[in-house]
Amino acid sequence: MKQSKLWVKAATLMICGATAVCFSLTSCKQANTQEDNSLQEVRSTEMFRTSQSWDGVELPDYPQGKPELVAIKYEIPAGKKLGWHHHPVLNYGILVQGDLTIIAEDGTEMTLHEGEAIVEMVGTVHHGENRGTKPVVLYMFYSSQKDLPLSVHHDDIPLE
Repeated sequence: MKQSKLWVKAATLMICGATAVCFSLTSCKQANTQEDNSLQEVRSTEMFRTSQSWDGVELPDYPQGKPELVAIKYEIPAGKKLGWHHHPVLNYGILVQGDLTIIAEDGTEMTLHEGEAIVEMVGTVHHGENRGTKPVVLYMFYSSQKDLPLSVHHDDIPLE
């Protein structure tokens, strides 16, 4: 029961961290546009609430043990393909610039657009591609444990 409470706290911290990034990014974007200068109150927009990854698969239960929360900013140049990999840990993110297409090994794909949030696949091999003309900026949040990799690469699978 104690470990379960730790994971609830860890998940809450991850959500708070993501919310802080959203507020920060929203504030920066709003400061740069004339129409958003009229904002007088704090706005809160729930981007998702789910127990499934983007492909509709149920997320696994939290592992047992001490949580390690990780936040990473990815910058992916236009035209760049990421290698095949899978995530052994729960993770989600917010795309703040560009468009990113994610392709599962079975060919299923989805394109994440600027301002959208994603719950990534766990344990399913996939890769990402920036098919757009500008760099992708993506913030990802991982619920991991010490010494557990965030991604496992599959260099034996060729990119097309």
